[in-house]
Amino acid sequence: MRRTVPVVIAFLSGFVMLVSFFFNPDRSILGRIESEVLSWVSIVAGFSMLLGVVSIVGVNWRVVRDRREGWGYKAITLVAVFVMAIPAMLPVSWSPLFGDGSGSIYDWLFQNLSATMMGTMFAMLAFYIASAAYRAFRARNAEATILLLTAILVMLWRIPMGEAFLRLFSDKLPDIINTYVMNGVNLAVQRGIIIGAALGAASMSLRIMLGIERTYMGRG
Repeated sequence: MRRTVPVVIAFLSGFVMLVSFFFNPDRSILGRIESEVLSWVSIVAGFSMLLGVVSIVGVNWRVVRDRREGWGYKAITLVAVFVMAIPAMLPVSWSPLFGDGSGSIYDWLFQNLSATMMGTMFAMLAFYIASAAYRAFRARNAEATILLLTAILVMLWRIPMGEAFLRLFSDKLPDIINTYVMNGVNLAVQRGIIIGAALGAASMSLRIMLGIERTYMGRG
């Protein structure tokens, strides 16, 4: 029963979502069941986020309690979790500093701490992407040379100064890059990747519905 019931629930949920896609949700019972299932997905996702917060607090608290290596960073993490979460959950009627609206504690921390840290993280990612691009765009052979020339054209096309430079050769050159490179070769590759990802998602969904893939139950 511990294995059969989750597999049956997963199969029925996936089957309802698959079949109800072809029916009008306002005129068929399957469409209404789909809406109900989607509501339950949101509820389960909310509890999953709560479980994640509890897990983060538990794991970091044990490290802080036992004074293990790096416990100071774990303590900062715990303080950040509670300082961000508690004022956001308190009603605004108690104080304008509560809630998640403009001028609240949560809003101030998000704008001045979280947003700046995200900007720092993306800046570091941009540096690593640039360094990886420098290594990848070496003209070692014909394919790498084509990749290098295409990347240079696209990067020039994406910035105003580069577009002005391209227009020195021809006013139609930026439009040609947009038509044949971005909306031609690039779009074809994107569609291929999307089709491959869709086939992978469909095959994984079938494996879950048929009970072949059972990692969501904690076992292979």
